[in-house]
Amino acid sequence: MSHTPPSWVADAVFYQIFPDRFARSARVPKPARLEAWDVPPTRHGYKGGDLLGVVERLGWLADLGITGLYLNPIFQSASNHRYHAYDYLSVDPLLGGNAAFDTLIRAAHERGMRVVLDGVFNHTGRGFFPFHDVLENGADSPYLDWFTIHGMPVNAYDLSRPPDYEAWWRLHALPKLNTGNPEVREYLMRVAEHWIQRGADGWRLDVPEEITTPGFWEEFRSRVKAVNPEAYLVGEIWHPAPEWTVSGERFDGVMNYVLTEAVLRFAAGERIDPAVVAPVNLTLQPPFGAAGYREAVDRLLATYPGEAQRGNLNLLGSHDTPRVLSMVGEDRDAVILAAVLLFTFTGAPCIYYGDEVGLTGHHDPGGRGAFPWERPETWDRVLLEGFRSLAALRKNHPALRRGGYRHLGAAGDCYGFVREGEGEALAVVVNAGSTPARMALPASGGAPVRLWGGGEWVGGEAQAEVPGRSAGVWRLGEGSTAT
Repeated sequence: MSHTPPSWVADAVFYQIFPDRFARSARVPKPARLEAWDVPPTRHGYKGGDLLGVVERLGWLADLGITGLYLNPIFQSASNHRYHAYDYLSVDPLLGGNAAFDTLIRAAHERGMRVVLDGVFNHTGRGFFPFHDVLENGADSPYLDWFTIHGMPVNAYDLSRPPDYEAWWRLHALPKLNTGNPEVREYLMRVAEHWIQRGADGWRLDVPEEITTPGFWEEFRSRVKAVNPEAYLVGEIWHPAPEWTVSGERFDGVMNYVLTEAVLRFAAGERIDPAVVAPVNLTLQPPFGAAGYREAVDRLLATYPGEAQRGNLNLLGSHDTPRVLSMVGEDRDAVILAAVLLFTFTGAPCIYYGDEVGLTGHHDPGGRGAFPWERPETWDRVLLEGFRSLAALRKNHPALRRGGYRHLGAAGDCYGFVREGEGEALAVVVNAGSTPARMALPASGGAPVRLWGGGEWVGGEAQAEVPGRSAGVWRLGEGSTAT
């Protein structure tokens, strides 16, 4: 089976939203006991963001250049992140319920935006009705085999003793589903089909490697694609994983944390804050020079050849990492350089909500703060314009979305490459060093024209000169080729 991701993914710019923290609408009733919106987040507190809040900010997102939304879990749960699902068929009332979901789908689709949901099918919450039935009825529960129970009575709440059932990371709150049970498998397949039928445009699949039942993900893909062949399936896998995508039998792409590592090691270098990144599963040291980054790109393109790379979700950070600005020692230039590499690479770029205005924060819960809508004076306008202009650049130049990728040069801290196809060729030069650097550009078809960023064309030497800690994008003349 060949790998062909949905056609729209290569053209998408995604925006990841943690629903409790993005935007709060007055139209969704809320309990009185909520954390204040503008105070630092806590691990268990709720701030009251909801799906109608997302609807009310769609215009702002469209202006940013967003064409796809990736929502962290939205189903009824007893946690602010909602990875502890209680009811897979009900949107959490705090988010506005199923009606708010329908409103969001209609409003997003009217703007040409896609909506991808977060699917947590390896484990559930203790309040999930089959597990609750096991707690109530023990060995007499008809749902006993939906889980792997090691002893009776089931200990789900005494944290002084380990859970006597299989649980994700041995956490009492996250009983693992027995996907080897045909009843469980069928239930989850129907959940996946249901939300695609209701208008969702795809699934981001949480910890898919934890589900080892043979054929599970192959059937999942078949069932979802039967409902909507253009549905996007992307897996949360942190390491190189061509076996999950290249054959076209499981996913269309993965969350490209391998690219995240390479981009930040080059763009930030020694500015990476080791204390901030220590708790997360990212390798951001030692720094990369241009040659190291080039080698990392070669490995990545070899791992995901051709169409396989176009299906990947490329990101600088997520709810599972510290904020990118914090990871790079709050060096704005490093974030902009990283964003240039992200938006000009093959695959769909994704902005984690708030990164574009300079939110900071360490690992969970620090990286999950509320978007400061009421304090626009705190926004980093340089970052905001950087992300907005890069999204526009990508939209206006199909070579960045669908063209081939060729190295141009790698010397010291200066790296260049060409994206070529769709009737155009664009050269991208990123200077991560602190002093100006030059890079020869193909000029057989005429002088290159700068489209974005800094740098000057030195015609007599057929080179682009790029200031330190900056980047430039040039359109090459017709007939120019990368060497």
